Amino acid sequence: MEPETITAGLDGSTEGLAAALWAADEAHRRGAVLRLLHAWIMLAAQAPDTAPERDQNVFAREVVREATDAVRERHPQLPIIEDLVGDEPEPALLRASAESRLLVLGSRALTTWESFVLGDVSLSVVARAPGPVVLVRAGAAGPQDAAPAAAEPSDGPAAAGGPRVVAGLGLDGPAEHLLAFAFDAAASRGVLLQVVHGRPFPARVYTPWGVDPDTAAEVSAAVAGELAEALGPWCARFPGVLVQQTVLPDSPARAVVEAAAGAGLLVVGRRRHHRLPAPRIGAVTHAAVHHVSCPVAVVPHDQGVSDGSGPAPYAVRAPDAGS
Repeated sequence: MEPETITAGLDGSTEGLAAALWAADEAHRRGAVLRLLHAWIMLAAQAPDTAPERDQNVFAREVVREATDAVRERHPQLPIIEDLVGDEPEPALLRASAESRLLVLGSRALTTWESFVLGDVSLSVVARAPGPVVLVRAGAAGPQDAAPAAAEPSDGPAAAGGPRVVAGLGLDGPAEHLLAFAFDAAASRGVLLQVVHGRPFPARVYTPWGVDPDTAAEVSAAVAGELAEALGPWCARFPGVLVQQTVLPDSPARAVVEAAAGAGLLVVGRRRHHRLPAPRIGAVTHAAVHHVSCPVAVVPHDQGVSDGSGPAPYAVRAPDAGS
C-alpha cells in the first residue's frame, strides 16, 4: 500500500513556509509523503542542463528549495516530492486537494485582532476543495503530541492551555467527515478532543428580570444529551480518545472562536452546496478562519445519515489495539 500524501501549497511567503513545516510534522506523524507544491503560471520549459544565469524559473525553484531545506532540518528522513507546476494557483491547488489526504496553506494575520486575511485564491480553494484544507498562520504553535495527564468528559470549558483538538459541531445534521477527521486528529496526537456546540437560549429561557436559571439548566441539559448521543458511536469507535463536550449558549460561530483559544488545532465543517452558483464556507468557518490563531482544518462534508458505524468518508486509521 502506497503511503498517503500531504501537500503544502507554497507562495514564497513566511506563512507558506509555516504551512510547509506544519504539513511536514503531520506527514512525519502519519508516515506520509510530503509534497511541496508551487504553482507559477510563468513556469518555462527548460533543458535540464540550463545554466543558472539563464534559468527563467530561478524564483520558483528558490521557493521550493527554501521550504525543502527548512523541512530537512526538522525531519531529515521525511520523503519529499518537490513539485513545480506551470498553472494558476487555484486549479493546481484544487487538483492537489483531490490527490492528497490534506492540503495545507498559509494564512496571513494582521493587526492585534490577528484576523486571517484570505486572498481570492485561498478563499476559493477553501470553498471548493474536495478534501480537508488546513490553514496555518506564521508562528502558530503546532498541536502537541503529549497526551494530557488526566481529563474527564465535561460540559465545561477545557483546561486553559491544555493540549487538545477542538471541533465545532452542529446538531442539525450528521457530519461524518468532520467527526472522522477530528477523532483521528486527536487519536494521532494522543490529546483531548473538545467538541463544541453553540446554541443560543430559546425565548422561553428569558424573563423580564433576566435568564431563568432553572429553565436555562433544563435547556442546556437537553442540548448536552443531544451532543452526547451524536458522539456516542464515535467515542466507541475511538475508545482511546478522551472527549470533552462543551455546550455554550451562544451563536455557533462565537462558541467555536471562544473555545479554540489555546487549542493546537480547530476542526470545522463546510457543507458542500451542489446547487449554488458559487461555493460558500458558512458563518462558522468564516469566523474560524478570520479570528482563530491556531491552525484551522476546514473539512467538506455532505448531509446524510451517520451513526459512526459505517466506513467514514474521510479515511481514518484504525486505533491501536488497547488504546
